[in-house]
Amino acid sequence: MPKVVGIKFRNSAKVYYFAPEGFEHLQADDFVIVDTARGQEAGRVAFVPREVSDKDISNKLKGILRVATAIDLTQMERYQQREKQALHRCRDKVAEYNLVMKVIRAEYNFSGTHLTFYFTADKRVDFRVLVKDLAHMFKTRIELRQVGVRDEVKLLGGYGLCGRPHCCSTWLSEFRPISIKMAKQQDLPLSPMEISGVCGRLLCCLAYENDLYAEIKQGMPRVGQTITTPKGAGKVTGLNAIQETVTVRVPGEALATFTLEELDTPQQEPEPGPETGPRRRGGRRRQK
Repeated sequence: MPKVVGIKFRNSAKVYYFAPEGFEHLQADDFVIVDTARGQEAGRVAFVPREVSDKDISNKLKGILRVATAIDLTQMERYQQREKQALHRCRDKVAEYNLVMKVIRAEYNFSGTHLTFYFTADKRVDFRVLVKDLAHMFKTRIELRQVGVRDEVKLLGGYGLCGRPHCCSTWLSEFRPISIKMAKQQDLPLSPMEISGVCGRLLCCLAYENDLYAEIKQGMPRVGQTITTPKGAGKVTGLNAIQETVTVRVPGEALATFTLEELDTPQQEPEPGPETGPRRRGGRRRQK
């Protein structure tokens, strides 16, 4: 298996693999200079050299140029201090050309030979004239990169509804597809205000415990299913996956809650399908 060293850039949570040859002595949090598609970049060691699976390597590994010196770190800080001014000047140019786009961040590479502006826009924007002006203004290679609303929050950072820093700007390296079904699976409120993040999309954390809830509920009856309880047959009105309890309405009795061990038929009924025969006219099809 190939041996790699993990490198992070800026405040990104994503780890990039590089060949460790000649730098096996690296320690976590060391700064190194590496060659990337945007030119030379300064990165921080996320993990020391270790073996990974061949399937985790998609491209040929690039090597490390050197361990960052004090001069390198000073240069990196100098260009980072220029980014705020570059952002304001770019925004002024966008306003001058009446371009419908929101420039959210400017980033120099380590050597100052590449300046990237990140922006959001609802539609495609023709910014060719803008790029020429910016290249003339900053005397370096200019790249304008359009990102989505989730990437915007990832770049800018901030705090979520839970009061903690956004997962996407601290440790979450990839965005997973999130669906409203995950909120339903976990019996969460379906109000958009309660299950949406700052980006306006469904919360990424809906996916964290979804598989656990799905696994637990496989051994539980469905809401609306008739089951046998110690108090007689009744219809399921609610589930608590974490406590593994079932709330049942028994005719002639108040609502009662039972553990799975107390029930005779805790398993879920199979989903209705073609093999169950034709659906009755006027009947309701269960949601998958």
